[in-house]
Amino acid sequence: MKPLLDLDPADVRRARALARKAGRPVVKLAQSHTTVSVERATLRLAGLSGADHERVPWVNHLVDAVRGEVGLEHGITTPVFDALRRGEAPDLLTLAQKAASGSVQFRLPEGKAATAAAKDARREVSRGIRTIDKQRANRDRLVKRHGDPEQRPWIYLIVATGDIYEDIPQAQNAAREGADIIAVIRSTGQSLLDYVPEGATREGYAGTYATQENFRLMRAALDETSKELGRYIRLTNYASGLCMPEIATLAGLERLDMMLNDSMYGILFRDINPIRTFVDQRFSRQIHARAGIIINTGEDNYLTTADAVEAAHTVTVSQLLNEYFAKEAGLEDWQLGLGHAFEINPEIPDSFRMELAHALLARQLFPDAPLKWMPPTKHMTGDVFRGYLLDGFFNLVGAMTGQGILLVGMMTEAVVTPFLSDRDLALQNVRYVLNAAGGLTEDFHPPRDGFIQNRARGVLGEAIGLLEQITDEPGRAPLLEAIADGTFGLMKRPANAGKGLDGVVVRADGYDNPATTLLETGETR
Repeated sequence: MKPLLDLDPADVRRARALARKAGRPVVKLAQSHTTVSVERATLRLAGLSGADHERVPWVNHLVDAVRGEVGLEHGITTPVFDALRRGEAPDLLTLAQKAASGSVQFRLPEGKAATAAAKDARREVSRGIRTIDKQRANRDRLVKRHGDPEQRPWIYLIVATGDIYEDIPQAQNAAREGADIIAVIRSTGQSLLDYVPEGATREGYAGTYATQENFRLMRAALDETSKELGRYIRLTNYASGLCMPEIATLAGLERLDMMLNDSMYGILFRDINPIRTFVDQRFSRQIHARAGIIINTGEDNYLTTADAVEAAHTVTVSQLLNEYFAKEAGLEDWQLGLGHAFEINPEIPDSFRMELAHALLARQLFPDAPLKWMPPTKHMTGDVFRGYLLDGFFNLVGAMTGQGILLVGMMTEAVVTPFLSDRDLALQNVRYVLNAAGGLTEDFHPPRDGFIQNRARGVLGEAIGLLEQITDEPGRAPLLEAIADGTFGLMKRPANAGKGLDGVVVRADGYDNPATTLLETGETR
């Protein structure tokens, strides 16, 4: 798109520089810590899967056993592969089973024993990394064979029955009716589980559990539909919560295409400890980068708790921070589905013009990112006719401002779980607007120094002012202080509290994680 807002390039450069400065102490924090989920994800890359008769994953048993005996400060793989070399068990699964019953002794090897264990660990973990590489190549091949959707934005639709075997036909039919991306929303509360459930699940509440088998089943079904329709249908799930690194890893192994992965969502809206979140997120984004997965960030959520006019600049700040954290972890512009939303109270005068200004600001700040544009939810009243009109306005803003990913709005939002007929009508709304007005990006240009340009510049100026308050100072991490003060979404989340804090570990000198090494170097063995 052409630069329609006439933003001052110096302001844009300053905003990015400040985001880097604010984010740098958090990255350093992530580089000096590990978590139980990072270590469990590493074992999953080495091939450990499955669960006991009580459905507790073997990776949880093994990490807990090692942590109890020798700690995780040096990483999980060295003591685990040392135990295998010493003959404690013939393979990882048996070792985990024995560890669960307390019949294995772990140690921190030194010298040649440590070198040999690290070599074995790298060999096994690299197998998982190569599987992710293979799945990325498979996606590229299928996209080339079936093709991408002709139009942009891509149409994104949620299925959420709780039963993977019900989700599959709904997802396939949604694709036949025009959806380009299927998002399988997670069961309520899964983000607070400190383990990943196993197997195909049929009992989720308001969503379906994210499991490796559910990923595999849905991906296979959508591959069939992609072949039928002659366009590649993308699959989305959620890499957030206490098991963010593990779910990201499973997504890479099973060729998911997009994952919800926001820098602060779990902190603000699930009260997960900030340090745990930032450590887990860096590893998960390194996996996403390697797997060629597009992330979807969650700035839209801020506007459900804070006022969408007064807090518009916090969305821009979060987008800039998400961009910095993502690129630092290796993601490229085409993988940055930065979020924003149509959440201004429609009773406010000029609400549509302000929505245009905010959407255009995001589009201009991140010209190469496939932005994710979210529909109205906060001000949906149950009047389905008014809701359908609001969704039409939302779709129109998406068409006019060249958004990359458009989530289908439902006129029954906040009233009931949408019926299939609701989804069909919602898809008709999207198709009508894109067919009738999809080319408006060529024609639309707000007047110089008019309402839209001035509103966008004002929001950017406020964002710069906020970033100036949370930039790096020696010995401090002002971003963590801003999160604790309720700057984003009005949620106050201190760094020394929140769920999952007990799963954070300070790395010792000599910490080794072959997954991190392979992801950072790009090596395959």
